[in-house]
Amino acid sequence: MSNNYIEMLLNDLSVSTCNFTAVEQIIATLYEYGFEELDESETWQIRPGGKYFVVKNATAVFAFVAGSAAIEEAGIRIVSAHTDSPCFKLKPNCEIYGDGGVVSLNVEKYGGGIMYTWFDRPLSMAGRVVLRTPGTLWPDSLVIDLQEPVATIPHLAIHFNRAVNDGNPLSVQKDMKPVMGWFSDDELMAFRENGGLIKTILAAAIRKDYADEYPDVTPDDILDFEMALYPVEKASLAGIGGSMIQSARIDDLSMAYTALYALLDTCDTPCETTRIVALFDNEETGSGTKQGAASPVLRHIIERLCLCTSANQQAFYMALANSFMISADDAHGWHPNYSERYDPTNHPVLGGGPVVKINANCKYMTDAVGAGVFHSLCEKAGVNMQYFVNHADVAGGSTLGNISSSQLDIDGVDVGCAIWAMHSARETASVSDHLDMIKVFKEFFK
Repeated sequence: MSNNYIEMLLNDLSVSTCNFTAVEQIIATLYEYGFEELDESETWQIRPGGKYFVVKNATAVFAFVAGSAAIEEAGIRIVSAHTDSPCFKLKPNCEIYGDGGVVSLNVEKYGGGIMYTWFDRPLSMAGRVVLRTPGTLWPDSLVIDLQEPVATIPHLAIHFNRAVNDGNPLSVQKDMKPVMGWFSDDELMAFRENGGLIKTILAAAIRKDYADEYPDVTPDDILDFEMALYPVEKASLAGIGGSMIQSARIDDLSMAYTALYALLDTCDTPCETTRIVALFDNEETGSGTKQGAASPVLRHIIERLCLCTSANQQAFYMALANSFMISADDAHGWHPNYSERYDPTNHPVLGGGPVVKINANCKYMTDAVGAGVFHSLCEKAGVNMQYFVNHADVAGGSTLGNISSSQLDIDGVDVGCAIWAMHSARETASVSDHLDMIKVFKEFFK
């Protein structure tokens, strides 16, 4: 693998426009490195040193390298992250027809994004389209990314709201409707006769992207879709000397790809311990789906690993007792304009190194043992470590670590890299922090 991790990260962030396209990009990379996909509906055959991955619902992926020693003795080392980010998703029957032939879209907010950062940006859409097939329970499912600006959410002019800079409460239903353009009466009639503008666009995209398999698909062939809007600006460097990364979806795809790079760089190095990168979906909405961290999906994968590689009926429980999880989800970096919002002694800075996240009310899985393990890994990797603790008067969120603990009795720690503007349409992170985190993950996977 190239050592230009940041160039790779910028590219991967740019093409991973939603959870579906992110998993497609990750799968393609895993295939390049000789990983084999396992089907949950089939019997698994696992060999020591074998490289495998499992996909759940096209939006979560679990890659692992089987250890050379007995799994109940050597245990498992897991880095988890998530593939989803806050965005706006299209509702069914989403077209809204207005004056002058203007067509806007009825959308729903996914996760807790900073909504006003979405105004006045060129937006595209990506996601999954489901097509009618003879088999009722097994429709065809295709990933589609339009890869061109097809909408924008125009802000109201300041002349109609002179107090806009004093605070601007927003309604998703009223204020956040993307506009796709304006059309003639004949065009609008054609859209309505063909299932609507969105299905017309999606059918055309399928005919283009899947020309060999679906050359004649029509809007009527589309049963349903899950489409998300995304800003089309590519990830880029910023700051003096290119010290910053700016992109949509840094939280948490930056950690997903950082974990992936570390696994790929160490996957051919012999290791007694089984190594897993677990990339869940739906963390931004509570993880309560079959592909989320609150589901038994990772537990089932580990159970099957134990059944495939050990005759010991208690191997699963013994393996967990000898295992460790690093839950990687980005952290809040100290903001120079808002020092009062942060804990006075535990506020990580961008460029200061990986961050251990701690919460007295167990919003994170970190305890002193987990923090100590990660501290030791940082020392061995030769990088600095920081702590994040919420301001005592400010409630914080939770992440994958403590949610995973409801399914897996495992030691671990919650970590991340410090970023600015978390959940904005354009977040900012540090180049050096991500390089340091890769070093730590590689040390963990050795």
